[in-house]
Amino acid sequence: MTEATEPPDWMQGLTKATGEIDARTFMRDPRPPARAYRKASVLMLFGESEEHGPDILLLRRSDTLGSHPGQVAFPGGACDDTDDGPVGTALREAYEETGVLESGVRPLALLPELYVPVSGFVVTPVLAYWEQPSPVAPVDPAETAAVARVPVAHLADPANRFRVRHPAGYVGAAFSAPGMLVWGFTAGLINGLIALGGWEQPWDATDVRDLELALRATQ
Repeated sequence: MTEATEPPDWMQGLTKATGEIDARTFMRDPRPPARAYRKASVLMLFGESEEHGPDILLLRRSDTLGSHPGQVAFPGGACDDTDDGPVGTALREAYEETGVLESGVRPLALLPELYVPVSGFVVTPVLAYWEQPSPVAPVDPAETAAVARVPVAHLADPANRFRVRHPAGYVGAAFSAPGMLVWGFTAGLINGLIALGGWEQPWDATDVRDLELALRATQ
């Protein structure tokens, strides 16, 4: 096993900033309800390629799933009793969904817990650096339709940023990626990460698109 290295310079600002935030950086009202809820974790895994520079690992869920079909997400899922805390959950789920090898991942920080009302989960985002990238692909096509390393520069490009309006009236951040529309909880996290990482560029927040039309445009 190789010796762990320091995260690259481009991640230093993001890693430092995560220690100075609260849950409202990502959500307007992140408080969980008084009733019981389940815990989950997601892995926000940053890597780097010579061709595209810094990137982040995303997946698209299978269209046949009963919950959140077809949505783009970070690898992650519900905590198991055998997991070693939120980091253990995030690494296990990433391996099960995309084939990411734990040995090549360096966890850097735990972000504040976030309550997701639509699923009833309280989610802990785990920020990590991909020291030794491994090949990734959908492990089970019944759960994961696609896996992609999306360049940070692409997500931060104002041409790929807008907002979407859900049929229920919800309006939130969205990103256009190759063959993908990133919206909802995942887009909210990426929105915050881009700002914290110092990658923000002026973009048109008044550009609000119908969610269904935006989804069709990516197909």
